[in-house]
Amino acid sequence: MQSSAGSVAEYLAGLPVDRREAINAVRQVIHDNLDRANIEEGMQYGMIGYFIPHRVYPAGYHCSPKEPLPFAGLASQKNHLSLYLMCVYGSEEESKQFQLKWAKTGKRLDMGKSCIRFKKVEDLALDVIAEVFRKMTAKRYITHYETHFHSGSTSKSTSTKKSGSSSRSAKKDLASDSKTIKSALKGKEAKTSASPQKNTKKAAKASRTSNKKK
Repeated sequence: MQSSAGSVAEYLAGLPVDRREAINAVRQVIHDNLDRANIEEGMQYGMIGYFIPHRVYPAGYHCSPKEPLPFAGLASQKNHLSLYLMCVYGSEEESKQFQLKWAKTGKRLDMGKSCIRFKKVEDLALDVIAEVFRKMTAKRYITHYETHFHSGSTSKSTSTKKSGSSSRSAKKDLASDSKTIKSALKGKEAKTSASPQKNTKKAAKASRTSNKKK
């Protein structure tokens, strides 16, 4: 649920009190551990964003170079609150370590590829979140980003073509697998439905042969 707010203050002012308090509590943890000299807070993609400005990373976000490089995000959605950790997404090792540390806290992790969904601050393992922001400096994140998302920031078109090709290939594989599975199931159903019919024909033939003999 994107907001049209022009500033973080305006965004927060438009939230119900309980949600504003929860978002601010997470913001405090982020601010206390963020590489604030190189990562800024502001509105981005209709939510509170944390990004690496062009003064630090001139290339910007490869999907939209005019946008500064997204790092994290905080949002109030229709049914929950969300914390987006792009600094964890894309690296299997980073994601695995994050999940293991979270599991040790005993708290349930409701997470997509980069989005942690929560209803209240108590749902979050704040110490684990703090560690992510503390360890992932702008410099380290840029390396992470260029390694996993945008190898070779000098050629946007090449990267875009590779990304598009990879995406098309993945969709093609998925469609192929889906078609194979559906075909297999259809064949199985056909065989299953054919068996009784075949047996019925055999029984009818046997009955006619028996009547002729009589």
